[in-house]
Amino acid sequence: MARSGGKNNVLPGFTPALGYTIFYLSLIVLIPLSALFFKTATLSWDGFVAAVTAPRVLASYRVTFGASLAAAVINAFFGVLVAWVLVRYRFTGKKLIDALVDLPFALPTAVAGITLASIYSQNGWLGRYLEPHGIKVAFTPLGIAVAMVFIGLPFVVRTVQPVLEELDQEIEEAASCLGANRWQTFRRVLLPTMLPAILTGFALAFARAVGEYGSIIFIAGNMPMVSEITPLLIITKLEQYDYAGATAIATVMLVVSFLMLLCINLLQKWSRRFAE
Repeated sequence: MARSGGKNNVLPGFTPALGYTIFYLSLIVLIPLSALFFKTATLSWDGFVAAVTAPRVLASYRVTFGASLAAAVINAFFGVLVAWVLVRYRFTGKKLIDALVDLPFALPTAVAGITLASIYSQNGWLGRYLEPHGIKVAFTPLGIAVAMVFIGLPFVVRTVQPVLEELDQEIEEAASCLGANRWQTFRRVLLPTMLPAILTGFALAFARAVGEYGSIIFIAGNMPMVSEITPLLIITKLEQYDYAGATAIATVMLVVSFLMLLCINLLQKWSRRFAE
């Protein structure tokens, strides 16, 4: 039996609250997703397989998931480093840097994409120095990874940061007194505690990058078979009135997103058990 949090609860009882919740979720989530599956069901199985395994679609999968994985790995490393600096050190401008970490959350994705494309283009602030060395970022798969790193970094930092804040520095001092060097202290004392949060941040950054669109299309170049991401391919098929093909590809992306959410929930559950 469901129980209220208090005798004088401001919110309505369990039954109406549950009814409103189901209605809202159905209206916002379940009905649109059901429409997606129903539209995809208009295809035969052979048609569905052909739509989601076409060479151009497979190339977009490789670009999207490959760049997302690379960006998530980079964010997992540098996100931990940024979180460590913000938690363990005091310096001038710390609050500003801490606020800048959340900038990808607040910045419109289109603005981020245009900015990154301008910076890394041939005549951009950074691109003009990279291109002479054969490093082309804008309008290449490398640019896609850069955009994904930009939008995914806050997920790792904000996931690891609370864990570091709760971590007692006396544990490190005790390890040092017992003869452990810095690497041994990190690997055997700190990393086991931080690992669940790092994996959760990695999964969140990966899932965010897979579904990203606005900040990527301006820097990707959008060349089929080379730098075309799957969300853009879905938009292209919609513009060509190939609704069944678009929903088929979207269904594949949706299934991947559900799997990522499952992994995130399992990691969070593991993290809670590990903390206990």
